[in-house]
Amino acid sequence: MSDDDLGFAPPPFKPEDALQAERGNGFELRGKRVVEVSAEADALQVRIARKLALTPEWDGLSVRNASDQRKFIDDVKKRLARWAQED
Repeated sequence: MSDDDLGFAPPPFKPEDALQAERGNGFELRGKRVVEVSAEADALQVRIARKLALTPEWDGLSVRNASDQRKFIDDVKKRLARWAQED
């Protein structure tokens, strides 16, 4: 089913609105940086730690729409659960 069949188009993705400025550009868990985010013109550039560490290795991706944003949030939730089990 295309967007035309629904009678409306989804709203445009606004990276600045998706980024919560009060949190800064990242998120820490137990004093260790686990997520870093930066806004660009048409996307959010995000990095998520592979493992909970003081100097982590990062996986990066571009969040260009609400669907990408949901996938990123789901991935963060899975990693947080995994890190909680590892402790």
